[in-house]
Amino acid sequence: MDLHETALKAPQSSGVYLWRNEEGTIIYVGKAKNLKNRLCSYFSGQRTVKTRLLVSRAASIEYITTTNEYEALLLENNLIKQHSPRYNICLKDGKSYPVLRVTNEDFPKIFRTRRILQDGSTYFGPYPNVNALDTFIENIYRLYPVRHCRTLHKRETPCLYYHMKQCKAPCCGKIDKDEYNKYIEEITQLLSGQADQTIEKLSADMKAAAASLDFEKAARLRDGIKALMILQNQNIVESFDSEDRDYIAHYSEGELVSFTVLKVRGGKLLGRENYRVESLNEDDELLAEFMSAYYEDSKQLPPSIFVPTEAQCDFINRWLSEAMKSDTRVIVPGDNDRRDIAALNMARENAHEDIIRRLRDRGDTPAMEELKNLLGLDTLPVRIEGFDIAHIGGKFPVASLISFYNGNPDKKNYRYFRLKNTDGIIDDFESMREATTRRYTRLLNEQADLPDLIMIDGGIGQVNAVENVLNSLNLDIPIVGLAEKNEDLYLPGNSTPIRLPRRSDGLRLLQRVRDECHRFATSRNQQLRTKENTASVFLELPGVGEKRAAALQKKFITLEGLASAEESAVAQCLHIKNAQEAADILLAAKELLSRRQEKKDIQKKSLGAAGTTKEKAAEANYISSLADLALGLEVADKEGEE
Repeated sequence: MDLHETALKAPQSSGVYLWRNEEGTIIYVGKAKNLKNRLCSYFSGQRTVKTRLLVSRAASIEYITTTNEYEALLLENNLIKQHSPRYNICLKDGKSYPVLRVTNEDFPKIFRTRRILQDGSTYFGPYPNVNALDTFIENIYRLYPVRHCRTLHKRETPCLYYHMKQCKAPCCGKIDKDEYNKYIEEITQLLSGQADQTIEKLSADMKAAAASLDFEKAARLRDGIKALMILQNQNIVESFDSEDRDYIAHYSEGELVSFTVLKVRGGKLLGRENYRVESLNEDDELLAEFMSAYYEDSKQLPPSIFVPTEAQCDFINRWLSEAMKSDTRVIVPGDNDRRDIAALNMARENAHEDIIRRLRDRGDTPAMEELKNLLGLDTLPVRIEGFDIAHIGGKFPVASLISFYNGNPDKKNYRYFRLKNTDGIIDDFESMREATTRRYTRLLNEQADLPDLIMIDGGIGQVNAVENVLNSLNLDIPIVGLAEKNEDLYLPGNSTPIRLPRRSDGLRLLQRVRDECHRFATSRNQQLRTKENTASVFLELPGVGEKRAAALQKKFITLEGLASAEESAVAQCLHIKNAQEAADILLAAKELLSRRQEKKDIQKKSLGAAGTTKEKAAEANYISSLADLALGLEVADKEGEE
């Protein structure tokens, strides 16, 4: 695959990318907060000599997705040390990141270090953000009375930290071992990811300090909470548990299954392996099938293998013990094993990304062929267009149009429609009529290519509504509806649904179209709601800009308050000398309030209307819209279609 094409199709998630030459040797390792943006940057804009040289020497790009940028940074460091890529030599010094050490003593000390000693001390990290680590340690010393001195010597009198109430002076015997170690246990809980309750307590203390005007203490607690939240990032890439382990997860689409194996050796994640298979087994049987093929030699087996589900774990453990003669354990992490859960999620995300690449490469032809046979289509449904409706109680109704080409999303042909006929009322049938009418009227007017199949998110009612629209436009485009409740398929004029097996390729493709329709419509509806909630209603009045809107809101608070005000009050608020201008603003406010109230009344009626009444009203609106079409008035414009 072309390097630039690989970059364009990379996921928008954090991770590490590897450039390989013709021989397959890794020549560069980099990390990115957004893999797609970072990789695309190598092929755009004014490129440096180093970048041009790297691209010219590369033959392929691989990437490993991570949960966050922090993990990507550590994984990049590990891979650079392991492979010593040619073009990383001048850029990375290979030093270790700092860790937090809790010494193995009767009265432990806590401090930052880069040296790992096998002396029984407990280590946390590593932490690439040194400033956050230092801030965290400073706040630990402020919040917990643990010792600051490097070595503990018996003293007659305590040091200054004791008098500052930042140390309990174990050197003078003013605290016993058990009481002192309670503080250490609490600190280790913070660092072990059990800090939620402590963060809540610190937040309450911060608010109390601010309320009592002790802003210095509040700021100190704020910085401590921020540092703790940064340190709480679950790092699955590197740990101080030196036991070797594998993490195995998979993702499937139809008969396609991709497995990802993350290999942790010596406490460090050293790489990822992807395996592509085809299997018709059920999901809970796939793991055993894969492991029996993957682990052919007992020497390959690490002490622990982590998997996401308990399905067939007993069987696998028995096979490892009896057939492989191994003590390896297959483990499903518990709710508190956050690091292991995060590692399995990372493995599953990488498997999912591999499935996306496989579907993209093959074009999902089996799914299109199944739909062609099932629905009696004349040709393969290469171009599928899907529709969905999103609204909140009739407000901000939006229709989404999703386009799939060759079985994969074609995002440049996504569209949305801000619906007009159903603004303020709930009528999904009419909403679907309006969206498809505007879409296919436009395609007819522009003499553009029509889709091979239309998928409607809904049942027989929505399908028949769209069928009527196509008939009125003299269009013969196959339609299928996908009802979410039972994943039933509906064809026009037939209320008996078609039910496909859950592992059906055709059903899976329609589900992907439906889910993308729903996501796109919902996100647009949320954007409109956010805009409505954040924009001042006073901006809708003539002659009112940002400054005047702010003044009106401060004076009258609500639109109702403005509409009931006197002209003189409006003129005084806006410093208007022209009485007519103030009168126009007041009149516009009353008219706007009236329109908004009418819309609310319509919405209330639609919520309580009977289905039959709604259908009659929808049919009347539909006939009216067709009359407009005949006059050439209803075409998809820029406002309706993005």
